[in-house]
Amino acid sequence: MKTSQGPLGDLAHRAASDEAFAHLTGAHPVLACPEHARAALVAALAVRSPESTIVVATATGTAAQLLHDDVVQFLGSTDTLLFPAWETLPFERVSPSVETMGRRLEVLWRIRGEQPPRVVIGSVRALLQKLGPQAATFSPVIVAKGDEIDADTLLARLVHDGYRREELVEHRGEIARRGSIIDIFPSTFDAPVRIDLWGDEVDRLTMFNVNDQRSTDDLESITIYPARELQADEAVRERAHALLSSEPWGREQWDRLADGATFEGMESWLPWLVEDELLLTDLLASSIGKRGELILFDQRRLRDRAHDLIAEEDDLAKALASTWARDANKEFPRLHLDTDRMMANTQAMRAISVAAPSETVDAPTITSTGWGPSTGDVEATAARVNHLVAEGSTVVIAADGIGSAQRLVEVFRQEGVTVRDQSANTAPDLVGKGASVVVAPLHHGFTLPAVGLAVIAESDLTGRRRTHRRPRPRTRDSVSVFQDLKPGDYVVHHHHGVGKYEGMVKRTMGGAERDYLLLAYKGGDKLYVPTDHIDSIRQYVGGESPTLHRLGGSDFARAKQRVRSAVREIAQELVVLYQRRVNAAGHAFPSDTPWQDEMEAAFPFVETPDQRTAIELVKKDMELGVPMDRLVCGDVGFGKTEVAVRAAFKAIQDGKQVAVLVPTTLLASQHGATFRERFAGYPIRVEVLSRFLTNAQAKKVLAGIANGEVDCVIGTHRLLQEGVNFKDLGLLVVD
Repeated sequence: MKTSQGPLGDLAHRAASDEAFAHLTGAHPVLACPEHARAALVAALAVRSPESTIVVATATGTAAQLLHDDVVQFLGSTDTLLFPAWETLPFERVSPSVETMGRRLEVLWRIRGEQPPRVVIGSVRALLQKLGPQAATFSPVIVAKGDEIDADTLLARLVHDGYRREELVEHRGEIARRGSIIDIFPSTFDAPVRIDLWGDEVDRLTMFNVNDQRSTDDLESITIYPARELQADEAVRERAHALLSSEPWGREQWDRLADGATFEGMESWLPWLVEDELLLTDLLASSIGKRGELILFDQRRLRDRAHDLIAEEDDLAKALASTWARDANKEFPRLHLDTDRMMANTQAMRAISVAAPSETVDAPTITSTGWGPSTGDVEATAARVNHLVAEGSTVVIAADGIGSAQRLVEVFRQEGVTVRDQSANTAPDLVGKGASVVVAPLHHGFTLPAVGLAVIAESDLTGRRRTHRRPRPRTRDSVSVFQDLKPGDYVVHHHHGVGKYEGMVKRTMGGAERDYLLLAYKGGDKLYVPTDHIDSIRQYVGGESPTLHRLGGSDFARAKQRVRSAVREIAQELVVLYQRRVNAAGHAFPSDTPWQDEMEAAFPFVETPDQRTAIELVKKDMELGVPMDRLVCGDVGFGKTEVAVRAAFKAIQDGKQVAVLVPTTLLASQHGATFRERFAGYPIRVEVLSRFLTNAQAKKVLAGIANGEVDCVIGTHRLLQEGVNFKDLGLLVVD
């Protein structure tokens, strides 16, 4: 098996020499390991069994994501895959996200391929979920530069795989065609792809930007995984047709599936449409043709979580039986199976249980300690590092980025620690003894005294824990939505449309009582929304008496389509507006001066990647000969002011004036202090124009603006009033 390696790959081989692994005997051995060292444990097991594929089961999705992030630093992203669970509840009539389904299908395909991944990590919920009927037979679409393809055949194949045809590609799972150009947003990509055809030949493959639709990076080939786990092939259509007589209560969806239609929520009917109960472990055992390993973290918690999942699913089925006019005593097909079933078909795999040292007796133990609350105490940490190095250990300081890595090198050297700066090396040499700084974002550091190894994560030093999931856009705070709602209010569910809020109710599922928001829909349908899913609803603000939608109907989809059409019209108007701006003449600022570089180097913090990108794009816009109009977005404390400071300095260096418009007098004073501090030592005059100035002071500032003596003025709406005349205004910053 061809293997890849992350920046900490050398450490995986070092950890694999721990003697505890030599005592893993029997068909179901038990190993004790502290939580903070489990990523190193997984990497070590992968190194010890290079021809095997390891499946790691965790109790929760969060634990799986955290573990995956850390294992990637040892084994690389190619050989370490995360198998996500659906975000939706069973029978919810809502489809999982396109990205989630695409990622799951990518794992299934890689397992069946010639070079399966070394490690697959999933929560118990993900691993116990039945796979779709095409899990063992589907194949992705692979397009390479120079290939000859038929555009119509390609589009038909992608539509069959769940992609939606649109006029403009903006979201995952969408495709569009304009003549010889085909745009696709693959389910596993972070940006869409453009296929440029010359006849039937793929002339060019590029990524492109959703916002301006412009091509960016060239590609040699792309692998397009389906956008849905359930495709209405011949077998599914036949199964749906048979359900028309055996399950008449679901005629509406069976008809649509029998006709081969693709619709929102079709995946929720998967338990009725699969006859073979196939799990990921079954697929792996039948595909690898060699020994694999199944690692069960905290097996007791795994079993408890699996029991809760099944109990909750059974209770939900009983509650829905009356709504669907179905016999409540008739067993519902399950979406999830139990843990015994997961291990029943894995004769080709060895199962290893990993528990905390306090929960095991006489089991081989990976001896490890964490770094404790070392936040801010660099001196104590440096002393500990020097002690470990003196004992002959290898110490690795894992930074989150290149900027923080260089800062850590400087800090530790000031504390008397001899460290090697390997932050610029993508494959650092960590075989020798001593201390090194590398770029390898980790959630937890650890020590392995038995093999003379210690790893310090940046979060161990700063106390800032890395985010383990991508931020989701939120237009309103969930708590405020909950507090504002009262019975009788109209709300809009993200998938089901307009309903009426009827209050909070308590329901018992899986032996646990939970709170639900009760929503009423047209025709008497009821929807119970768990309180932890409150982000899926918003208060209705379009009128006083809206028409309720029907659960599972198409009214809401049509309404959203009308909104999309209106948005496209507005977008077209914006295109015309910006076309005029592009054709207008603007001032082109020159390249950065030595003073610009000096001022930027004096910034006392390390720029974040997004902040650095914003700074570079703003300065690039300023150097163009067209008017600049750029929006810089960021939360409080993310460094937007520094972006404005550098742009203002660049404008002033070219002899132009700068105006900074702010909403409050207090903010004007704060920005004034910041700009004066950053421009100290340079011949730049910064003034604040606000109500805090006396009339005489204000007149002096206005005079300086008019004659050009004031280079940068910061003020409130006073800047927009009559009497404010700039000699040569070159940049306006609106905060």
